Amino acid sequence: MTFLIFAFILGLLIVVHEAGHFLMARRKGVRVEEFAFGFGPRLWGWRQGATEYRVCAIPLGGYVKMAGDERSACKGAADEYFSKSPGHRALIVLMGPAVNYLLAYVCFVVVFWIGAVDLDASSRAVPAKVGKVMAGSAAVEAGFITDDVIVSIDGRRISNWAQMQELIMASGGRALDILVSRSGKDVTLKVSPRMEKTRDLFGREHEAARIGIQPRMPDRADHLVVRRYGFVEAFARAGGELRDVTLKTYAALWQIVTGQRSAKEGMTGLIGMFFIVKFAAGIGFSYLLYIVGVISASLALFNVLPLIPLDGGHLALLGLEKLRGRTLSVRTEDLVTKAGFVLIVILALFVFYVDFERIGLIDRLRAFIK
Repeated sequence: MTFLIFAFILGLLIVVHEAGHFLMARRKGVRVEEFAFGFGPRLWGWRQGATEYRVCAIPLGGYVKMAGDERSACKGAADEYFSKSPGHRALIVLMGPAVNYLLAYVCFVVVFWIGAVDLDASSRAVPAKVGKVMAGSAAVEAGFITDDVIVSIDGRRISNWAQMQELIMASGGRALDILVSRSGKDVTLKVSPRMEKTRDLFGREHEAARIGIQPRMPDRADHLVVRRYGFVEAFARAGGELRDVTLKTYAALWQIVTGQRSAKEGMTGLIGMFFIVKFAAGIGFSYLLYIVGVISASLALFNVLPLIPLDGGHLALLGLEKLRGRTLSVRTEDLVTKAGFVLIVILALFVFYVDFERIGLIDRLRAFIK
């Protein structure tokens, strides 16, 4: 089911993106010869008017083939891509990421309107009260019992379960003095967290400090914090959320470029997206829709980077053409395109490597080779 959900989301984002190019091309009088979902060999399709709609074997993208979209093939007909002005061609190129950005906004509007669980706020709403002490754990040895309320750790006041977890995990296994309230009395317990293996969002094992207790959950879902707004206010909230996603995305890219953040930490690809979608689907429709919005916005923002063969790279060339009053020579444009394509392939391979490393495949491969 997760795979089907992910495939649907990926297909939706691709079709919406290519539909943006397609519709603007038609609006500007450019004949569209092919509208393809996927790359590689054609699996099936149909023809309607001048356009062949096809589904191809490799569903990792799509493309719109326009008449005369290669300078060498342009014959000067009025319905060819290179017969149009730089401004019209720029609109055709820009409309792909633009509709992805618009889709993100629509997703956020719906999320704020129907309501979504705020994971951070919900975790902070769970009280630091022990519901269960795990057998054989460090908490048993320290003397924890059910219904103990954790008041402080090493003198730092605790207000919720999430805060308590953060301090324990940050200890790295160092012994802690934990003050608990038990039947109206304060009791100090000394506990040494154990480093235990746990799995992250991507299924990879990590070591984390644990003491072996579980929270006392409220009888009802009172700890769940749901953000829900009126239909009109949802539009404003969605705009603010889209702005925040945009700023965070470009801030992260800038930090990667300037070396302030590891590229491995700040980038993810299809495999990472799959695990993110899997996690979101487990929470509920609204949160899944929010993730769709984030991915769609990220796709739009990445696509407008000034790199060939991304849409932003073509926009940069069109801007240069407008400034110079003429196009680059065919040879120069071909060299720029090839260099950009090589760069994108290298980037794609790196992102796949990062994803494989996140899910532990690289470590297993190294162990197998040894």
